[in-house]
Amino acid sequence: MLRYILTIAICLLFTVAHAHEYAIQGQLVDQDEGRPLEGVQVVLMTLQKMTFSDALGRYQFDQLDRGTYQLCFKTPGYQQDTIIVDLAENKTEKVVNRLLISPLELPELTITANKPQELTRVSGLDLQLRNMSSSQDALQVVPGLFIAQHAGGGKAEQIFLRGFDLDHGTDLQIAVDGTPVNMVSHAHGQGYSDLHFLIPELIEQVVFEKGPHQAEKGNFATAGAVDFKTKVRLDKSLVKLEGGQFGTFRGVGLFDIPLSKNKRNSAYIATEYVGTEGYFESPQDFQRMNVLGKYNGFIGEKMLLTATASTFWSRWNASGQIPVRAIESGLITRWGAIDDTEGGEVSRSQVNLQLTQTLPNKGTIRSQLYYIRAGFELYSNFTFFLEDSVNSDQIRQKEMRDILGAAVTYTQPHKLLNLNAVTTTGLRLRHDAVQDNELSHTLKRTEVLERLMLGDVNETHIGAFAQEALELGNRWNLTAGFRVDHFQFGYLDQLEPNPQNKRLQRTLVSPKLNLSFQPSKQWQLFAKAGTGFHSNDSRAIISRQNEEVVPRGYGTDLGVKFRPTKRLFMQATLWGLKMDQELVYVGDAGIVEASGETRRLGVEWSIRWQMSKYLWLDGDVNYTDAKARDAASGENYLPLAPSLSSTGGLTFKGEGQPWSVSLRYRYLGDRPANEDYSLTAEGYLLCDLVTSYQWRQFEVGVSVQNIFNTEWREAQFETTSRLRGEVEPVTEIHFTPGTPFFARAHVAVRF
Repeated sequence: MLRYILTIAICLLFTVAHAHEYAIQGQLVDQDEGRPLEGVQVVLMTLQKMTFSDALGRYQFDQLDRGTYQLCFKTPGYQQDTIIVDLAENKTEKVVNRLLISPLELPELTITANKPQELTRVSGLDLQLRNMSSSQDALQVVPGLFIAQHAGGGKAEQIFLRGFDLDHGTDLQIAVDGTPVNMVSHAHGQGYSDLHFLIPELIEQVVFEKGPHQAEKGNFATAGAVDFKTKVRLDKSLVKLEGGQFGTFRGVGLFDIPLSKNKRNSAYIATEYVGTEGYFESPQDFQRMNVLGKYNGFIGEKMLLTATASTFWSRWNASGQIPVRAIESGLITRWGAIDDTEGGEVSRSQVNLQLTQTLPNKGTIRSQLYYIRAGFELYSNFTFFLEDSVNSDQIRQKEMRDILGAAVTYTQPHKLLNLNAVTTTGLRLRHDAVQDNELSHTLKRTEVLERLMLGDVNETHIGAFAQEALELGNRWNLTAGFRVDHFQFGYLDQLEPNPQNKRLQRTLVSPKLNLSFQPSKQWQLFAKAGTGFHSNDSRAIISRQNEEVVPRGYGTDLGVKFRPTKRLFMQATLWGLKMDQELVYVGDAGIVEASGETRRLGVEWSIRWQMSKYLWLDGDVNYTDAKARDAASGENYLPLAPSLSSTGGLTFKGEGQPWSVSLRYRYLGDRPANEDYSLTAEGYLLCDLVTSYQWRQFEVGVSVQNIFNTEWREAQFETTSRLRGEVEPVTEIHFTPGTPFFARAHVAVRF
């Protein structure tokens, strides 16, 4: 009897010892391109466990018993897939699954510490439903974001978001593959963001966040942040030619470089050329050239290297902003100019190295090193003959900039008090060295009459952040974090009798908090709070010593996401943002200066609806009340701050369908042009049409901007100016006329 009991006990001990020793290790890749798929939701249906694939497409389930398990894979842009894994003889089963592309579907609402779900996941769908011919088109995928061009197409666009006139990026952080677009202490304005070096056909994803709520986002991320991610590899090579009115031509070439049959490593070269005479009376002679090369390859099994090198150059003439009185008096037409010698030339070359490594403890390390060299030369004339009645007031803003940066991010999923958690920490370093940062009075772009400012800027920014994402049961998710930033500003004024390099330092801490709750599969509630900041220009804070060095912003979001049916998604957000100080464009000087405290309250609503198998509707409506806090009532309007805006459209497109048709609209309401609203920046409603037809590897299409040929004012400013022969200056609206009816056709071949 004793022997029998001992035998049973030994067997039980052996069984227990060998229980929970089985595991599933998998990798998810794109079926066509073979690239690893990050962020795919992996559900172990048998045990109702869930995880997400890491940066190399890998996932793992440990402590399993011997048996059969069902796995389900879900991610936007790909068909849902299910497989069966039998854990029998092998204790660790390794599987590779290739997911099929199914681009037109809405993502599910899911709360998890591993991969918080945001409206940003829907932006991938928006990219596929819209035909874009410039990176600025992609920027407008962000709900509520508007742009305005006012310098011949070569200068960075003016940006509007969440009741901000952001000028060229003062309160919106923009990055491409982790490299910064915003330029600090720039010759034309703080946060200057020129995105024209990005070829739109290479954009794979646009990730955005509104408000100062993410610990990873630092300088300029107050109204929000936008990250562009370019393709890791090409599924096919592409040659595309476009031609249209006003002498417009665009050519794009994307060429895959085959490196291996298993597609583990990849490389490609991309080129773009754009040229146009423009619709103004004075030819723009606009030209832009882009060249990019990218390599993506594995080093061993757990390291992925991505190397990108690119160069960009652009040159143009501009007709500039024109005063209303010049048109009303018949001095010029709507397409004329007071000074048609405006224009500029810009360049940007960069190298970007990124290394992604997965660790045995399921952690991920992302490292980055980049170098950017950017040149800038811009000629503008805002006030005409206000200061110089003989030669006019034309100015030149010029600089040559070198940027060296590095970043490291460590992500570690783990258990905290038996709850799923993810810890993310990171370090960022950026140094800007700007030579001959210049503002000069010039004559017809040929002669420098007077140097107004000339100096060298050296600015260093070190930022560190940490955040903890915690899954509180099946319905709650909490993410708390903070960041610490240290700035060192340096400026050497070359116009001083004895130039000396002057320096100033600042350090600040910014907390962040995000909470979400999902009462059902259809609903998700969220609340966000955090502080952000934008740095001010080194020249201003060092020379005047009375500016806020790094003004703060304090933001809060409350919202709901609702998916009543599989094909309908809606989101509503109530938000507020208070700024200690803002940067305001001053038209009569062509500079940006600081103002006082402001507050904004707003509401946003978005809808994405698949009305049928091939018909899609999207819409975004935004309302903001923006006021200055330290001004009297009636004199506390924020110039050019958008109040009511909306974008949306209908798209006919489906998998396997040769035709694609999209009709879109943009609406921007009237805005105050000055503090007392005595001048109005007029709103507009525009409609665009894009259609294309695909046959095998060929595609032809036509796009029309402003199909109703609406007369509208694109960029608008209150400006004090004087025309030749005028005795007294006049303060009124100056504007650039918006694009008229503009048709283009394209033909493309993939091979």
